[in-house]
Amino acid sequence: MSGLDSIARAAARIAEEASAVPMRHFRQGSLGIELKGDQSPVTVADRATEEAIRAALAEAYPDHGIYGEEFGISGSLDGPAWIIDPIDGTRFFLSGYPTFGMLIGHLQSGVPQVGVVRMPALDETYLGIRGGGATLNGTPIRARTTTRLDEAIVFVNEAERTHADDPARFARLCRIGHTTRMSYDCYPHAMVAAGQIDAVTDMGLEPYDFLPLIPVIEAAGGIITDWQGRTLGMGSDGRVVTAATPRLHAAVLDVLSG
Repeated sequence: MSGLDSIARAAARIAEEASAVPMRHFRQGSLGIELKGDQSPVTVADRATEEAIRAALAEAYPDHGIYGEEFGISGSLDGPAWIIDPIDGTRFFLSGYPTFGMLIGHLQSGVPQVGVVRMPALDETYLGIRGGGATLNGTPIRARTTTRLDEAIVFVNEAERTHADDPARFARLCRIGHTTRMSYDCYPHAMVAAGQIDAVTDMGLEPYDFLPLIPVIEAAGGIITDWQGRTLGMGSDGRVVTAATPRLHAAVLDVLSG
C-alpha cells in the first residue's frame, strides 16, 4: 500500500467515524445556532464534529498541520496538512435536509492529494486520490462523457448569490443544459464524480469548501477550476466550476464569461 493509499484509508475511516457526531444532533430539535460575522449559521454540531476530526487526525498524524472552518489553523500548512469542513451545508443540516456533507482533504505544500466527501445522513463516502482512482463506498466511480451543453445536467449552486452578483450571467446559466437545477454545497460536485450529473457552478466558497473536492473530481476523470479555468488553491476567489469533461467545462466557462 502506498503512502497516499494509507492516508486515504485513514481519512475515509475518520470521516465515517466522525459522522456519528452530527447524526446525534440531526433532526433532534435545538442545535444551539449562532450566526458568524458573515451571517452564516454555525451549530454545536459543527464545532463538535470538527473537534472529533481534529482529535483523530492529531492522534494519527501528530506532525501534520490542520486547517478547519471552525477552529482555524494548527501547525504549519507548508508540508503535510489537513483541511476540514465539518458540516458543509449547515443550513441544510439545521433544516433537517439530508444532503449536508463533511469534507476532509489531505494537502502536501498546499496541493490536494486526497479528498473525502462524506454524506453522513446518506451513508455515502466519496474518496479520491491524486493520480489514483475515485470510489463511492469502495466501488469505483467515473464522471460521465458528456461534451455538449444541450445534453448536460447542470446544477447552479448558490443561485441567489449568483443572481445578485450578475443577473445577466444567472439568466444565461438558467438557459443551458438538458436539465438545470438550483442547489447548494458539496453534494452536486460529488455527483459529477459519481457520473450522475454533468456540471456545477458555485461561488462564495472558502478553501475548505473546494480543496477536498479536487482529488475526488479529478480522480473520477472530471475537471474543477475557478471561473477563469485556473487551478484552485488557497488564494482562489471562491468561484468554482466542476464538469465531467474538458469540452463541457470549456463550454460552461464560455457561458460564465458571456
